[in-house]
Amino acid sequence: MNTLTYDVVILGTGPAGLSAAVAARGRGKKVLVLGKRWQDSPLAKAERVDNYLGMPNMTGAEMMEQFEKHALDMGAELVLGRVDAVMAFDGFHVTVGTEIYQGKTLILAPGVVRQTKYAREDTYLGRGVSYCATCDGMLYRGKEVVVVGRSSEAPHEAAYLQQIGCHVTYVASKRPDTLPEQIPFVQGNRLEIQGEQTVTGLVVDGTVIPCQGVFILREAVAPDDLVVGLQVEKGVIQVDRNMSTGVEGVFAAGDCTGEPLQISKAVGEGLIAGLSAAQYCDNH
Repeated sequence: MNTLTYDVVILGTGPAGLSAAVAARGRGKKVLVLGKRWQDSPLAKAERVDNYLGMPNMTGAEMMEQFEKHALDMGAELVLGRVDAVMAFDGFHVTVGTEIYQGKTLILAPGVVRQTKYAREDTYLGRGVSYCATCDGMLYRGKEVVVVGRSSEAPHEAAYLQQIGCHVTYVASKRPDTLPEQIPFVQGNRLEIQGEQTVTGLVVDGTVIPCQGVFILREAVAPDDLVVGLQVEKGVIQVDRNMSTGVEGVFAAGDCTGEPLQISKAVGEGLIAGLSAAQYCDNH
């Protein structure tokens, strides 16, 4: 598998991420933007935006369309998909599905990732709990695993795990239409992870499903679960005035750095993060 290499990899397709892309491209850097379609963002559903300087009386969709076009016209590349994992070596290797992208620097601009974690999820992360079937699936060949489906891609990833030899059970509040018939389904909402040194089972509405691995597949992975050492307080990534997170080569911008949750702030912070990432590349 060929790994594509960039100067700056940006996680997030909103105003902050696209602003960072424009800024980094303005410094001549090779830029990749990763994330979901802007059409699925909260801003895209806004009927009218009046508080962005020089662009009043626009819909959110009109504004986002212009933002994305600007970044692409500047030469930024865009890949749609969920970021499953970030590995910090020789820069950063970012996994999206079966593809891996390498960046010298990383900018986090995912917006606000709202998710409630299950009991003992953090305790067993890396010891049986995983957020990436592609990354960790081969570790569980021939073993019992549970896929907790909280994203549209989860049935596909469950099918992948079955194909490589895992014994898969799928858990969700409703059986998805795209889940292969041969994969057992358990309906449930109240989940709790059991374990000793590693995961031993998943409790679903009071019933234990014995397993060695639990793949929790949400629409997005929280930044502090992706990047080791990231400082987060009350869900907000801590940054300095250069939008540096304190993790070498990692910057953050937009709603993920806290209030006010406004487009102007996101665009301004994206600009600073893009320039800081470009400067980091020049210095290293």
